[in-house]
Amino acid sequence: MAAAPDKSKQGALLLPVFIPAVAVIALLVIGTLSSPELAGKVFDSTLAWITRDFGWFYMLAVATFLVFIVAVAVSSWGRIKLGPDHAEAEYSFVSWFAMLFSAGYGIALLFFGVAEPILHYADPPSGAPETIGAARQAMQIAYFHWGFHIWAIYGLVGLVLAYFAFRHGLPLSMRSTLYPLIGDKIYGAPGHAIDTFAILGTMFGIATTLGLSVIQINAGLNYLWPAIPVGTMVQIIAIAVITLCAIGSVVAGLDKGIKRLSMFNMALVLFLVLFVFAVGPTVHILETFLQNTGSYLNNIVERTFNLQAYTKSDWIGNWTLFIFGWTIAWAPFVGLFIAKISRGRTIRQFVFGVMLVPTIFTFFWFAVFGDTALNMVMNEGYTTLIGMVQEDQAIALFKLYERLPWTNVLSFVTVLLIITFFVTSSDSGSLVIDSLASGGRMDTPVWQRIFWASAEGVVAAVLLLAGGLGALQTAAIASALPFAVIILIAAVGMWRALVIEGHRHSSLGSHMKTHRRGVNEGPQYWKKRLAGMVDFPTHESVTEFIQGPVQKCLEQVRDELAEQKWDAKVEFDEEYCRSVLTVEHNDDVHFVYEVRRRSYQRPAFALQSDQNKELYYRAEVFLRQGGQAYDVFGFEPTDIINDVINQFENYLYFRHVSPGVLPWDLEQHDEDLHTKEPDK
Repeated sequence: MAAAPDKSKQGALLLPVFIPAVAVIALLVIGTLSSPELAGKVFDSTLAWITRDFGWFYMLAVATFLVFIVAVAVSSWGRIKLGPDHAEAEYSFVSWFAMLFSAGYGIALLFFGVAEPILHYADPPSGAPETIGAARQAMQIAYFHWGFHIWAIYGLVGLVLAYFAFRHGLPLSMRSTLYPLIGDKIYGAPGHAIDTFAILGTMFGIATTLGLSVIQINAGLNYLWPAIPVGTMVQIIAIAVITLCAIGSVVAGLDKGIKRLSMFNMALVLFLVLFVFAVGPTVHILETFLQNTGSYLNNIVERTFNLQAYTKSDWIGNWTLFIFGWTIAWAPFVGLFIAKISRGRTIRQFVFGVMLVPTIFTFFWFAVFGDTALNMVMNEGYTTLIGMVQEDQAIALFKLYERLPWTNVLSFVTVLLIITFFVTSSDSGSLVIDSLASGGRMDTPVWQRIFWASAEGVVAAVLLLAGGLGALQTAAIASALPFAVIILIAAVGMWRALVIEGHRHSSLGSHMKTHRRGVNEGPQYWKKRLAGMVDFPTHESVTEFIQGPVQKCLEQVRDELAEQKWDAKVEFDEEYCRSVLTVEHNDDVHFVYEVRRRSYQRPAFALQSDQNKELYYRAEVFLRQGGQAYDVFGFEPTDIINDVINQFENYLYFRHVSPGVLPWDLEQHDEDLHTKEPDK
């Protein structure tokens, strides 16, 4: 196996990715500025071509993403952690959800929460407009567009990235998803091409989002202060100002910038949705929420494959394909971002957390805002709302507020929320694109993140000049086409990797609990075993045990392997108290057996004399895939050696039943060995 590039010896930028991506973006910007009208025509013809010839592919791809990610989550693979087996989640569930939701589509809900139901009600894809049937259909379509399918796209990309990066030590980059299929070629031209496509898709996906946000910001500012006109120049100025804010957040970093902004976003979102829920038709909202959710689940298969094949129209391209294409284009950004914040969660936790919670919240959002708007139109006579939304989608939410208390307060909070969503999306996207352009590195220079944040603003402004919303739609759908193929290939790669993971779990775990303390001590060993169960060793006793018996046993195994012409070494880390046996053979066998000292809170049932000590310690076994959750403290030397040999035998069996599989996780183990405090 060829070694991965040494990141420590590389420059921050990966030029074979950076240069082509910047060149394509520069050509788009220069060409559009040279002739905005011609660029607009090109965008229109491109959108028509993709909708006509590739609409079926988008729908089939998204359906495949959904089926695959759910199948993986409910299978036995769902228990696998995105990281070593002993890894713990880095962020609390609330912080995690806030960040993934803010990055996901917070702006989209603000833009389409009222506009989409009203537009479908006035002009449904089938049936008579402005009827009860049209209202039901409008809400079902909105649920379908922003439900499970959207988060299946984000979730699948995030899942494969987190799995290969945190489980197997590959770069946190799209190229890593293809490792099971092309091996070390991910570090060459194929990998560079994949990351380049990911950068372009992310850039145009973010540009679409930023374009939609400034259109709505402009509408909100005009609503609050009529002296501010609605126009492209105002929107470009807004992009410039808010991009500066995004640059400030980018410089602050993930925890200080994005996390705090995301939590602030969620607070504002909850204020808006709960206020409208309380002052609006509350009972009606609850009734429609339940009914529409049931209708969505009942019709999800039919709508997934509905391409309007017998009634050709532009509706499918302007709505379903645009939303799905926009999501696919944005998937590298959102996927990589939620992968980065999801280390330590199991696949099942990740999938259900990413899909269920945001989807349920989204359904409730559309019930609150969409059904409130439809109720105003159908039951309160606010029919002028339809014409105003058809004329300008961006004004829909602000026109809804006119019929609610605290109109100006709600409008101001909404404009502020759009701005903070804008900043969150821009700075998160900048970090992701910068990482892709640097071979998966996250510790890049500040100037690079500033460059990408600025580029996002420039592209969004140029697309607005070239045709506004239509150009934004085309850019999103067109950039999503090649990336949809990449996601499908990545899913195949992950499936192959999970099959191999299953082999490893069955082979490495077969003896995990068969050899324990006292196996060779005769019929009275149970007494010693029982004493060990209610004993809570001290820091000093566990340290002496690892330094003494464990270290000597591993050295004996090393010496015997040397007699058999196998390369093995034993290391002891005094700082963190861990003894490690490493076996390497023919560049194929890379076995590690490690005993670490780990601390735990003393349980309440400990003896009173022991409860004065807050912690007790264990000598736990770790393999490459992480902690094995069992303690060898008190083992006799023969038992320790037997445990090492059992695990080594299991590993060799895994290598035998998985021929040609490369040990991806070398780098991950080395990083974990030298950076993770075993006592915590």
